[in-house]
Amino acid sequence: MPEKKKIPKSAVSRLSLYLREVTRLEKGGKGKISSTELGDYTDLTDAQVRKDLSYFGQFGTSGAGYDIPSLKEAIRKILGKDKIWPIVLVGAGNIGSALLRYPGFKNQGFVIKEAFDADRKKVGKRCGDVVVKDIKNISDIKKNGSIRIAIIAVPENSAQDVANTLVKVGIRSILNFAPVVLRVNSGVTVSNIDLSTELENFSFILSSQEAP
Repeated sequence: MPEKKKIPKSAVSRLSLYLREVTRLEKGGKGKISSTELGDYTDLTDAQVRKDLSYFGQFGTSGAGYDIPSLKEAIRKILGKDKIWPIVLVGAGNIGSALLRYPGFKNQGFVIKEAFDADRKKVGKRCGDVVVKDIKNISDIKKNGSIRIAIIAVPENSAQDVANTLVKVGIRSILNFAPVVLRVNSGVTVSNIDLSTELENFSFILSSQEAP
């Protein structure tokens, strides 16, 4: 496999789309799929599908398409979904508590093992499968060296401090729901989920369409 840094992030994101579709098709009893069909299911061209998969190796046979079970397992392995990934969540408010109760993560190989909050009313309460702990004890996750993924769902003014602490205790990937750009070192990956920004994109498009 080529070095990961040479693989476009967009290609990795599209792998998730391919995995979703081949998993669905396998459940439906389909055994083979062409790049054209996979492109149709994901609103991409067949050339894009072939290019994306080529970053990770040789899949399928020219003229015969891809064996769906084999392609599914190969993509799962590439995405690290052949493993269980423990997660720490910081911020058990509305978004955080909803994530803690969401059952879909387990089906995808992600398990929230620890949750922290600064609100004493939340500390000690069970939410989903975990008991929320005091954020003052967040360094305790050092004891579990297997946790490298974190979800931040705290207010904007707390997010950077939380991120700094998480990095110090070994976190290397952060999913950030706080409406702020986090500054972390080059060895840490941050993905920002800003619902307001996404909605603003919709409002811009709709306003543009309605303009005279």
